[in-house]
Amino acid sequence: KDFSKVIKMLDLEVVPERSLGNEQWEFCLGMPISQAISIVRRHCRAIRNIHLCYCDYDPLALDIIMNLTDDGIRLVFDPQTQRLKIIEVYDLTKVRLKYCGVHFNSPCVSPTNDQIEMSFGATHPGVFDPANQQFILNFRGLSFFFPSNDKLEHNYSHGLGSLQFSNGPPVVSKLCIYIGNSLSETKAPHLPIGCYHGKCYTDKITLVRCDNGTVTGIKVSLYGESGTATKHNDIRKCTIEQEIKFGDGTQDVMSALGAPCKIYYKDEDKMKIHSKVTDKKLIKDESDYFYNYFTLGMDILFDGSKNTVKKFVLHSNYPGHYDFNIYYRCCFELNLKSPLDNEFQITPYTKWDKVEEFLGDTYRKPVVLNRRSSTNATNPFGPTFCYGLNNLIIEVMPSNNYVASVTIFP
Repeated sequence: KDFSKVIKMLDLEVVPERSLGNEQWEFCLGMPISQAISIVRRHCRAIRNIHLCYCDYDPLALDIIMNLTDDGIRLVFDPQTQRLKIIEVYDLTKVRLKYCGVHFNSPCVSPTNDQIEMSFGATHPGVFDPANQQFILNFRGLSFFFPSNDKLEHNYSHGLGSLQFSNGPPVVSKLCIYIGNSLSETKAPHLPIGCYHGKCYTDKITLVRCDNGTVTGIKVSLYGESGTATKHNDIRKCTIEQEIKFGDGTQDVMSALGAPCKIYYKDEDKMKIHSKVTDKKLIKDESDYFYNYFTLGMDILFDGSKNTVKKFVLHSNYPGHYDFNIYYRCCFELNLKSPLDNEFQITPYTKWDKVEEFLGDTYRKPVVLNRRSSTNATNPFGPTFCYGLNNLIIEVMPSNNYVASVTIFP
């Protein structure tokens, strides 16, 4: 026997309305897509063959799907929040499943309707789907699908156990874990406390303006762990608001946001050619540097000589963009004013078409930006367009016209 071809099946615990996982890792409902990808990367020997599916021309129209093809698992993420909405096991022959530590699906245990009722207890009779010729047995936060080739719709009044099947008892073909009582109406929950990992996340970012309308900085609404536990040792969510302004020092920023995830020093400034002539002649001994806050979806650029804030970069984290999965989606709400004093709000879900309609012909032609890695000169996603508007540089993805990032400067 060739033991090199034997692949060990995943042995996972099913928790209705919560998760699917084991002692090493867990896919939790409400988990950001970045954390799910991180789990797959860390356990690449156990979890192989991952396909990420999304709609390139309209990324907010359809769910983002992460398909674990070798394990028969599909993770469905909400396209706006980018949090896990549904956990689906569509091929039960590729994975072992248990509930409360007892297997209900394995090479030795077949997930028949009797086995499901014995493992999970009694529930409502369920429903018959004549269009797909299948029975759906529903528990709160958990649904089992049983295929059938028999015409049993009119006899299905007392549950699966009351029916006689010509080909033996029905076996589960698919199961789904979700929040609530209805799979069709379920939504991605808020980020669960177990996914905070001691970090902060953005609830909203807005512009700070002085009396004459000049942008002076940003206001960041953050949420994270409170740091204090209740009498039951439950960690609670807390929210705070912080203002960061142009000219603030590194200590001011870290006091407001905490330490950055990473610090990146700029080797070169590719946009320098678009600066004023006098600025081009300035030669600095110290390189400018970024504070990268990946979980906030934000970068802060500091002047290398003065160590003060120069720019903010906010990321939308769309699939199909060069920086996808480096940052979490930043929930910014930036108000623009037209020459007629009309207001328009730019968010991660804004299309450039709407901005064009609001501004008319008052903006300049875009600068083409083609990102390349220092180790890999290719960019499979192609260039993006950068438009300058007052204190903002808006990066737009030409494939779908959505805003990929916004750079704020004084």
